[in-house]
Amino acid sequence: MQYVTNSILFSFLGIAILFISFFLIEILTPKHNIRKEILEKQNMAVAVLAGFFMLAIAIIIASAIH
Repeated sequence: MQYVTNSILFSFLGIAILFISFFLIEILTPKHNIRKEILEKQNMAVAVLAGFFMLAIAIIIASAIH
C-alpha cells in the first residue's frame, strides 16, 4: 500500500513541477506568449517546441524522482 501512495504522491509532485516550470518559462519570456502563439495564431512550430519542452522536463523530473 505504501508503494501505491508513494507513486501517486510522486506523480502529483511531478505534474506540479511540470506546470510550475511551464509558467516560469511564460514569465521569463514576456515578449513571446506561448499560449497566444499556439491558440490564437495557430503557430505549429511553437506548439512543437512547447511539446518538446514539456517532454524534456518530464524526463528530467522522472529521473530525479526515480
